[in-house]
This record gives sequence, structure tokens and C-alpha cells, in this order.
Amino acid sequence: MKSLITVLRYIVGLLFIFSGLVKANDPLGLAYKMQEFFEVWAQSGFLPGLMHALNGLALPFSIIMISFEIVAGVAVIVGWRMRLFSWLLLLLIVFFTFLTGYAYLSGKFRSCGCFGDCIPLTPLASFVKDIFLTIFILVIFACRNSIKPPRSSFLSVCIIVIAAIFSLWLQWHVLRHLPVADCLPFKKGNNIPEKMKMPPGAIPDSTVITFVYEKQGQTIEFTADNFPEDFDDSVYHFVKRYDKLVRKGNAEAPIKDFVLNSLSGADTTEALLSAKGYTILLFIRDKAEEGNWRTSFEQIADNAAQKHIPSLIITNNIEDNSAYFKNDPDLTWVRCDVVPIKTAARANPTLYLLQNGTIIDKWGYADFDEAKDSIQGLNNR
Repeated sequence: MKSLITVLRYIVGLLFIFSGLVKANDPLGLAYKMQEFFEVWAQSGFLPGLMHALNGLALPFSIIMISFEIVAGVAVIVGWRMRLFSWLLLLLIVFFTFLTGYAYLSGKFRSCGCFGDCIPLTPLASFVKDIFLTIFILVIFACRNSIKPPRSSFLSVCIIVIAAIFSLWLQWHVLRHLPVADCLPFKKGNNIPEKMKMPPGAIPDSTVITFVYEKQGQTIEFTADNFPEDFDDSVYHFVKRYDKLVRKGNAEAPIKDFVLNSLSGADTTEALLSAKGYTILLFIRDKAEEGNWRTSFEQIADNAAQKHIPSLIITNNIEDNSAYFKNDPDLTWVRCDVVPIKTAARANPTLYLLQNGTIIDKWGYADFDEAKDSIQGLNNR
């Protein structure tokens, strides 16, 4: 029995560590998946006020959960404080099983985000995995009092502290420098126009534009076909609009809804992405982080202009971000929906170097000096 418990501890511990490390490579990815759950629950009428409030806390929750997942995995392997961690593991796996079960039974999610974008699992596969993990953890929980750490308490504490520090440092690092392993459709070497195409023979999702308004403290949803007869701007207050899934397709383009609009509102996607030679793209999500990256980018843009390399700033928030830049005629501002920008810019902002629509390189804002050196040697004549 003792040998079985040891084997189960290592299986559970290694799975938690591996799952945590994969997600620590891209904590924003888990945060966006959390926001997806919050959004679905809010739309279903489950505590919409709380869900919208939690939506803004998704990244801190993501960092905490990832760190705890890694620390819990290390703790169960070293056998440290098993009375405490067996309870915490049990609560965590019950929570995970609920989420993956909901994702599978509701049919509203293509993946649960358990292993990030690098190892996408279907909701069913994730649910089955969590059921087995729940059984393993229940066995460990039942025998928690007999599990003793094979090492000294001081050494165990040191290992736990190192694991916690490393998990936090890794997440801090990738939020500034981009993920260590890039598993997203905007990774280096990919051609953006090609990734915007549906796979051959694929059936796309069928959606309908849904409007969300607030009326007398209640949230009301409707489509263009069933507008309320008593609709009045003084009574109905706009909250948002979104695409509601009517029929699920069997595939989707790796890069979706990547539409680039000029300041006048014209769709310039094809013209900008089909440009020959080099192009520099600066992605800014919402409002960019503070720092010295602006000076570096302006130097990059000035140098690029001398080499006839166009520089585009792609953002969903031109009004706030344009105030941080000088009135430079060599910079072209482009408006884009925030969803594809979230995928493209895991650091905020992120700089891209394209050649004929193909991503040659990309840098998080902490590496713009490195980007400056790389772009300085280019020639677009």
C-alpha cells in the first residue's frame, strides 16, 4: 500500500507541476480562459455583477492559481504538510473537475486551457483526466496521516520556497519578454494571411450579433430581429455586443477576426498584410505598460523610415495610446478588435517584424533594444 501511495503521489505531483509550468509559460492565456468562463456565466444570468468584477481580476487569479498548482505538485512529491496539502489538492481538483465537466457538458468551449495553448485538450479529454486525478487524490487524502516527508523539514521548506519563487519569476518574465515556448498562431515563421484562412472543407461557426443592454438594473439581451418595442436610449443603456453561437462548426481559422481598419474606418487588412518587403507592427492592447520602450520604438520607427520600412501601430484604443507618441508622419495608426490583439500581444506592447506577411521575429516591450539592433541592419530598398 505504501508503494502504491508513493506512485500515486509522484503521478499527481508531476502532473500538477507539468500543468502549472505549461500555463506559467503563458499566464495571460489562462487569464483569458478564466474571462471566457466568467463571460459565459454572466450571460447565463449567474451573478453577472460578480462575474464582471472577477473579469478584471483574471490575471492575478491566473498567477496565483498557476503558482499554487506548481507548489502543490512539489509539496505532494516531497510529502510536506500532507494533512494540509491533501485538503488543498482535493479542493483544487474538485474545482478543476467542475470546470472541465461544465466545459464538456455545456458545449460552449473548444478547450479548457488545462495545459495551455501548447497542448490543447478537448473538454471531454480534460474531464476524463480530472476524474482519474480525483480518484488518485482521494486515495492520497485517505492515507494523508501516514505520509511522512523523506527529507528534513528544512530541506522540504527550501524546495517549496524555490518552487514558489521560480513560478512567480517565470510568469513575470514571460509577461515582459513573451512566452518561452510560443504555441500561438502568431508565432515566428507563420504567414498571417495564410493563418487567417479556414482549413479546406471546414464548416465555420454560425453566429448572430447579440446586443446586451441594462434596463432598470436588469441585463437584457436581444438580436436585431427581436429589438424591444419600447426601446429608448434613455431607458436602455448599452453594455456590449457579442457574437452568439447558433451552430458550432467543425473547425476555425487559426487567426480569427483580424481586421485592420484605418482611422477613417476603411478595411485595410489585405493591403497592409500583402505589402512586399519588411513591415513593422506594434501591437498595443488597451493601454500599454509604462516604461522606456516608447523611446526605443520611436528610434526603431525613425530608423525604419530611413530604410523605407513602414511602421504600423495596431491597437483597440487609439485615443489613449496616441497621446504617448509624438506626431510622427511615419507612424500609421490602425484600429483592430481587442480579441486578436490579445492573441498577438502576450506582452503589452509587442513588436513584430514581418516580411511579405510572414512573421520574421517578435519582441516583448522589455526587449525593444534588442529589436532595435536587429532592425537596424535591414534594407528594404
